[in-house]
Order: sequence, then C-alpha cells, then structure tokens
Amino acid sequence: MFTARLQALLNRQVEASPRAATLVGELAGKRVTIVARYTPWRLQLGSDGRSLLLTREAAGAADAVIAGTPLSLAALAGSDPEAVIRRGDVRIDGDVEVAARFRELGSLLYPDVEEELSRLIGDVPAHHFGVVARQGFAWLRQTLQTSTHNVAEYLAHESRDLVPRAEAEAFMRGVDTLRESADRLQARVDALDDGHKAS
Repeated sequence: MFTARLQALLNRQVEASPRAATLVGELAGKRVTIVARYTPWRLQLGSDGRSLLLTREAAGAADAVIAGTPLSLAALAGSDPEAVIRRGDVRIDGDVEVAARFRELGSLLYPDVEEELSRLIGDVPAHHFGVVARQGFAWLRQTLQTSTHNVAEYLAHESRDLVPRAEAEAFMRGVDTLRESADRLQARVDALDDGHKAS
C-alpha cells in the first residue's frame, strides 16, 4: 500500500518535470536497488520508459545498488550529493552511470510534502505541519552534527581511540613524501642497473 502510494507520488512528479520524463525514458529497462542500512527497507526502482516502477522486493538483478543510512540517502537530494558519496556515507555498486541517472532523477522528484499533505488534510493544516517538520528536521540535523563532533573530539583527544585530523594529515603527507623518495631511489637503481648491463 505504501509502496503503491509512493510510486504514484513519484510518477506525478515525473509528469510535472520534462527532464525527469526524459530520464525515465533513457532508463527504460534499468533498475536500481536502494538499501537503507540498519533498517528493513530495501526498495527497487525501475523504469518501463514511461513511468517508474517501485517494488519492496527485488524484481530481478539490479543494474546498480545505492546503500546508506536513511539520513545519508536523504542527503543525496541536498545541495552537495557528491560530498556525501566522497565521504563514504553512501556506497554505490554496479553500473555507476545508471546510478548517477537515477540519482539525478531522485533530485528532480523530491516531493513537495506540504502540497501532498494538502490533498489529504487541507492547505492550512498542511502548512502548519510543514513549518513544524522543517523546524524539527533543522533541530535534528544540528543535534546530530553536534553529537558527532563531540564524539569525534572525545575519541580523538580524550580516549585517543582516533587520531586527530591534523596528525592524520601530517602522517599521510609523510607517507606521500616517503613514497616519492622510494620511487626516485628505485628509478636511480634501475638506471644504474641498466648502465651496468650495457657495459
């Protein structure tokens, strides 16, 4: 029931966006599995060329798999989805191009929650709910960021279970310098060896 409603919602967004409709056509026959880590949610999204098909169970082998926590997956629709992937918050396996197109499609289909709620409960209650939800999400995001920062600081400076970022960066620079020196030394040894063989 939920899956059918979500599919209908996504397809309404497809109809309203020419770029989304183009992408759905280009993705005909392709499927991506979306895995929300630490939850039982595992959805497969596919395209028949005209509309999106959403199923809770895998309907066949997916062309790509996108996996992350629910918050990380939601962050893909934010202003910098590439940063989410670079940090490793979301993992993409399989056909990267197909995953990228579905990701672009997802950013275009981000639903207007207030508009959808207004269909069910009316404009004024939906607007009030939207305001409260935005404030709640802003508070939750700030709380999570603060908590993550505090835990990282504790692990790095108090318990020493983690290496502080400055120390890690200095160590990595040292490793890079050592690697470059080893490469230069190897090149000199190879040159001397070649010269010895030639003589």
